[in-house]
Amino acid sequence: MLMEKYNNHTFVVCAYKESKYLEECIKSLKNQTIESNIIMVTSTPNEHIEKISKKYNIELFINNGEKGIGPDWNFGVSCTNTDLVTIAHQDDVYNDNYLEEIIKLYEKDNTCSIMFGNYRELKNGEIIELTNNLKIKEFCLKGLLKNSNGKNSKKRTLKYGNAICCPAVTLNTKVVSKKPFKMEMKSNLDWYTWYEFSKLPNSFMYINKYIMCHRIHEESETSNLIENNVRLEEDYEMFKKFWPTPIAKFLMHFYKGAVKTNKV
Repeated sequence: MLMEKYNNHTFVVCAYKESKYLEECIKSLKNQTIESNIIMVTSTPNEHIEKISKKYNIELFINNGEKGIGPDWNFGVSCTNTDLVTIAHQDDVYNDNYLEEIIKLYEKDNTCSIMFGNYRELKNGEIIELTNNLKIKEFCLKGLLKNSNGKNSKKRTLKYGNAICCPAVTLNTKVVSKKPFKMEMKSNLDWYTWYEFSKLPNSFMYINKYIMCHRIHEESETSNLIENNVRLEEDYEMFKKFWPTPIAKFLMHFYKGAVKTNKV
């Protein structure tokens, strides 16, 4: 049974084309232990998306402006009227305590820039065992448990790779604005955005629990970008923001193997 509605948070479901996983994502948001606002946005309106939005009584917003991952995410955030916003990727599934855990983090520090937890990966409908990549990410995040506002703690979450899973993040738009995502990159726009946020004096609030599942499948935009080598090119550019070029090249040697977990 749902608890009293939390009015200062919105799930923004970014719908694209005709995903067979969209309804499962929405059900996971509807089943939260604390009720929230839910809206849906799309730049590819179609009967499938409209049907699901009507079925679940979710307001649908159409992006008729610039298209792409970043513009679509920023459009979605701009359609909300709450301080806290989670971009819910249409293929992913959220644990029923996701929002409950996020609110706990916000209550500890309502001046933070982002709040997030760990995640697991779904392949072929099953939660897979922790990959080496995810183990490394969790290790990099441990510093935030002791010092969520330290420059070194925030930098450590990003210098060995993007340890922060975008759909697991709730944004505090009082701090990061209603157009938070940076447009300089296509695949790593979230990594680059967190990098920019890390320069702010505001904390990264993190809980060492897995609170959602990220689905890996052949139709995902991340998989497509990896296939086109965009991801690897941008990974290298991100590493150079933290390391001298020789070290960045050395890290890429190992990092290339990590992205293979995104291939089905």
